[in-house]
Amino acid sequence: MPRLLAAAVTCVLSAALAVGAALGIVALLGVTPEQPNVPLVTFPTSSGASSDTDAGATATPAGKR
Repeated sequence: MPRLLAAAVTCVLSAALAVGAALGIVALLGVTPEQPNVPLVTFPTSSGASSDTDAGATATPAGKR
């Protein structure tokens, strides 16, 4: 009987430790700082261009071999 009690207590303590570790990891992941919303690539805009087409864009065919 004492072995069964020791096994049950060990099982309960290990489950509680696992739950505590999981909650701690989730709490640490929630502490990450807010990332700035800065685009990595920017494209020049022309003031007189219409919204449907880009006035500066031209299609150039690929070179022939």
